[in-house]
Amino acid sequence: MRLPLDMVQNFGEKSLKGVSFKGKDLTDADFSGADIRGANFSQAVLVGANFSRTISGQQQGWIIGVIAIAWLLALIAGLLMAYASGWVGAFLVAPIFDEYDQAIFFRVSSLVTFIVLAVAGWVIVRRGTGTAFSVLVTVFVLTLAFSLWMGEGEALAALIFQSVAVATILAGVSVGALAVAIALCMRRKLVLPLLATMACLAAVAGATESLRGLELELTPTIKLVVLTIGGTITLCAIGLSTYMGYQAMADRPRYRFIRTLGITFSSLGGTRFNRANLTDADFTQASLKRADFRNANLKRVCWFQSRDLNQARLAGTYLEHPHIRVLVTDQQGENQTYDRLDLSGLNLQGANLQNASLIGTNLSDSRLYGANLTGAKLAQAQLYSTDLRKACLTGAYIENWGISTDTQLTQVRCDYIYMRLPTQQDPDPCRKPDNRNETFKLSDFEDFIAPIIKTLHLYKQQNIDLRSVATTYKTIDLFHRGGLDPGAAALALQQLVDQHPEAGLEVIALEGRGQQKIRLQAKVASQANRSELSQKYFENYGQLLNLPYADLQALLAGVAEKDEQIRQLEGLLDKAIQQPRFYVETYQNQGEFVMSQSKGNINIGDVEGNVSGLAAAGENQTITGATLGEVSGTVTNFINQLPDSSTSEAPNIKELLLQLQSVIESESTLTDDDKIEAVEQVKVLAEAAQKPADGALKKAAKTAMKILQGTAAGLSETTKLVQECTTLLPAITTLLALV
Repeated sequence: MRLPLDMVQNFGEKSLKGVSFKGKDLTDADFSGADIRGANFSQAVLVGANFSRTISGQQQGWIIGVIAIAWLLALIAGLLMAYASGWVGAFLVAPIFDEYDQAIFFRVSSLVTFIVLAVAGWVIVRRGTGTAFSVLVTVFVLTLAFSLWMGEGEALAALIFQSVAVATILAGVSVGALAVAIALCMRRKLVLPLLATMACLAAVAGATESLRGLELELTPTIKLVVLTIGGTITLCAIGLSTYMGYQAMADRPRYRFIRTLGITFSSLGGTRFNRANLTDADFTQASLKRADFRNANLKRVCWFQSRDLNQARLAGTYLEHPHIRVLVTDQQGENQTYDRLDLSGLNLQGANLQNASLIGTNLSDSRLYGANLTGAKLAQAQLYSTDLRKACLTGAYIENWGISTDTQLTQVRCDYIYMRLPTQQDPDPCRKPDNRNETFKLSDFEDFIAPIIKTLHLYKQQNIDLRSVATTYKTIDLFHRGGLDPGAAALALQQLVDQHPEAGLEVIALEGRGQQKIRLQAKVASQANRSELSQKYFENYGQLLNLPYADLQALLAGVAEKDEQIRQLEGLLDKAIQQPRFYVETYQNQGEFVMSQSKGNINIGDVEGNVSGLAAAGENQTITGATLGEVSGTVTNFINQLPDSSTSEAPNIKELLLQLQSVIESESTLTDDDKIEAVEQVKVLAEAAQKPADGALKKAAKTAMKILQGTAAGLSETTKLVQECTTLLPAITTLLALV
């Protein structure tokens, strides 16, 4: 039955048994609560479709047919096992023939066969069908070779019959296991009648037929012995079949082949989703017994509380793996280990992954919205394009985790985080905030992580190898909220340096957002106790803040006479407060602070072992009193003073700077003020090119390069400036030896 293409895509609570939707576009269609047994969704587009509470499976006719297949397989298995077992028993107690040595040969052959069967059963239980098959093939070949070498006449025939008997019994065991697996897939109540049928057939028809086939005149006692031995072997084989069937349906890897066959047979005529696009579909609380999902696109599908997925056809999907099936249906991964597994594209919205180990795990494109990742080990985890909105990351370990510009981290709940995994050599896992008595306030984590995202975006645009700029050091982050006294803060920092000279404290960056928040970042020695340093800094700051204003100024003036850096840092902090969303980058170099400020400016550094940075949060400070034309003419004249290229093979620094200036001035998405500042940075680069040995100019050139990179980072990747900077800036960096 086919539905018209223009039918409204609302099928909630309807009976869709046997309906074909093959190849149709059913994006966002609603099938909630529908009966879709026998329906065909193969190759359909089902993006965002709602299949919650649906019932999958087969229609009644197919169910009867599959049950008949299971019974037929049981009958075949019973015949195979019983007939072959009778042969083994008969040869084992065969009477004394005319030739004594021939009778002994028959009995020894049967005894060896019996031992081989026992060993085969043990191997199947311990190692699975694959190993048992390999061992038996080897034994069969060796036995046959020995028979051809030593035996002749009836003796040779006996050995061949015994080898065939072993193969027949094991074939019966495998067929019986398949019958049990199918019965378990259909209805567990079928298993006992199935086994009873198999046993009765083996006990009556199989053993009797085997005795008749021997055509021997046996006494009643011998017949009883033959029946007993044959029956025992048959019952053991049936028991082994039952064990294998149950183990296969419990998804034991040793019996996966039987499981695959069992599910294939039992799913005949079931609901088909093979090769369908089910991205973002919802199967919450759905019954998925005997559904076919082979090679379907199951990206971010919600399986929460769905049932019987272990009895669906899942080849070519992540649901083949039992631990993943359990995780996506129960969403309970607390204290579990998923190290280095591929969990990409999973829907784990609201999942409990508290204290889970996800070291090196691929979680890219997954949905972890609202997930509980408290204490989770996310070191080296790949989280590219992952949705972590409203997730709880308190106490998580994020050493070298992989995030991208489209990793969603808004409204993340996080009181504190660890930048490294603890080791014996470094038991301090680099907690942030550094003070262990403090926690992140509202939006602090977003402010902490956003610059890293910005830096990744910048380097992606510039096609720069992150490893070439990485430097490993530890940092301490000092957050001031709701106002700051610049003088007290500068003095508190200087006191901290004096009190802990072993910490090697060095200011590297400052981010200001007016009175809302000031973030001061400093580099410290690897062995420094950052929690203690943070506490001491704020103790110093609190004491200084309580001093009368006149005393504070006098103290500040006295210290500033010895160290001008204090006054400069005070000035930077004052600017950060006065100019909302102002960002400043600071460097300490022979007693001098160098300041730069820009929209999108990036301070590159491998903070806590990761490439990181602090991104600008606001607008540039405008340059007044000059027009773009005036600045452009001055910069052009300055660049033209550089020497021309001595060869025509590659552009020199002069040509690159002129090209960069031209691209900046022609970029329509930049304001005139932005263009003026960017062109000024080109001039700084030209100055450094004129005096390549001047260390101060080289440092200024590095700062100018970062300002230009930050300017490009704030624009769309499709703009001409961004595209040109991808090649120009790395080339200029190389020629000026700024790496």
